[in-house]
Amino acid sequence: MANTASARKRIRQTATRNERNRARRSRVSTFLTKVEKAIASGDKVAAQAAFKDAQPEYQRAVTKGIVHLNTVARKLSRLSARIKALGAPAQA
Repeated sequence: MANTASARKRIRQTATRNERNRARRSRVSTFLTKVEKAIASGDKVAAQAAFKDAQPEYQRAVTKGIVHLNTVARKLSRLSARIKALGAPAQA
C-alpha cells in the first residue's frame, strides 16, 4: 500500500490513464472490426468508407501513444491493399 501522498497520487493517475488508454484501444479495435466486416462482405464502397473513418482514429492512437507509428502505417497499408484488391480481378 502506498504510504506517501505522492505515491497515492501516482496510483490515481495510473488508474485514470489506464481507463483512458483502454477506451482508446477499444475504439481503434471497433473501427478495425468495421473495416474487416466490410472487406469480408466484398463491398468495396462500404470498405472504403469504413477505412476512411478508421484512419483518423488510428492516427489519434499514435499521437496518444497507444500504438507505435510504424505499426499503424503497416496496418493501414495492408488494409488499403486489401480494399484495393476487392475491385480488381484475381491474378494468377
